[in-house]
Amino acid sequence: MVEPAGRILIVEDENKIAGVLLDYLAQSGFETHHLTRGDEVEGWLAEHPVDLVLLDLMLPGKSGLDVCKALRSGQPGRPAPAIVMVTARVEEIDRLLGLELGADDYICKPFSPREVVARVKAVLRRGRHAPASAPGGLRLDEAAWRATLDGHDLGLTVVEFQLLKVLSARPGRIFSREQLMDAMYRDERIVSDRTVDSHIKKLRRKIEDAAPGRDLIHSVYGLGYKYEP
Repeated sequence: MVEPAGRILIVEDENKIAGVLLDYLAQSGFETHHLTRGDEVEGWLAEHPVDLVLLDLMLPGKSGLDVCKALRSGQPGRPAPAIVMVTARVEEIDRLLGLELGADDYICKPFSPREVVARVKAVLRRGRHAPASAPGGLRLDEAAWRATLDGHDLGLTVVEFQLLKVLSARPGRIFSREQLMDAMYRDERIVSDRTVDSHIKKLRRKIEDAAPGRDLIHSVYGLGYKYEP
């Protein structure tokens, strides 16, 4: 039996579009599955792990944005699948690839099915499941919620890991405290700016303990924080 090129879940409520994607991906050797509602995704994935989710933005039951947030929260002991968002709303692109959602790629409607297959292959080649390298000797293993710096385990909490992942993914970009709070807390709890400062302080201390003299996270007065190795 030939092993599939990858297992893909298509979440799309327009059956015509889904049918085209199913056909093209199957022809390229992928094992494909299709759901039409956003509120079905998490339960289905709990029983059927996949490598990548092609996720429409506008879905009945639960929006693609909310599904993406939930999947990025992860399931204990299981790597999160890669996510490629499908949208006709160009103004949402920054959010789709942004810190609070973390989609791996996006495709705008209308699209070429061949382009979709190429994007899916490219995302899978990059491989979310391997520990990701960031500038400055940092490696993040999302499956294990583990961060190492120059080979030293930083011993981060889940919130600290999420915070470091967001900052290191965009070196040099300044993130406001509000943006970082959105990334750290997905349950919409109310927290103060000082909570972010406290986590940053602890994160810096752990980096300093692992690599004395290394200052990777920088404060930008009046704006927020940035990662700069």
